[in-house]
Amino acid sequence: MFMTYEWVQITDSAEELSEMILQSEQVEQYEKAYHAVYNDKNLAEEIYAFTRLKEQYEEVQRFGKYHPEYSRVMKQIRVDKRRLDLNEQIASLRLAENELQDLMDQVSFIIGRSVSEAVKIPSSNPFFSSDSSCGGSCGTGGGCSCSA
Repeated sequence: MFMTYEWVQITDSAEELSEMILQSEQVEQYEKAYHAVYNDKNLAEEIYAFTRLKEQYEEVQRFGKYHPEYSRVMKQIRVDKRRLDLNEQIASLRLAENELQDLMDQVSFIIGRSVSEAVKIPSSNPFFSSDSSCGGSCGTGGGCSCSA
C-alpha cells in the first residue's frame, strides 16, 4: 500500500480527533474519578477482594447449588457488590465512564455516517444504535438488542 496525500490527511485528522478527545472534559473527569478510586488504598483493596470473590462466584456457578460454598458466596457477592455500588467514588467513576462512552458513541456515529448510512455502528446508547440496528441478521437471537 502506498501512502498517498489522502491517507496522510486521514491520518492527520485521526490524530487531531484523538487529541481533541483526550483533552475533552469527559476524559478529564474520568481520569480524576479513576485516580480517586485507585489511589485510595482501602478502596483498591476492596475492589481486589471483590475481584477474588467474583472468581469464586464463577467457580460456584459451574456447579450451582450443589457447590459446598454456594450459599456463602452468593450472599457475600451481593453484599460486597452493594457496598461497592453505594461508594461515592465508585459511583462517580461509573458516571464518568458512561459520559466518556457517550462521547465515543457520538464520535463513532458521526464517523460511521460520514462513510455511509449503511455502516453498522455498535453503541451502548439506543439513540445511536436504533438507526444502525442489525435488523435481525446478527445471529444472536436479539442478544445485541436488534429486532430479531
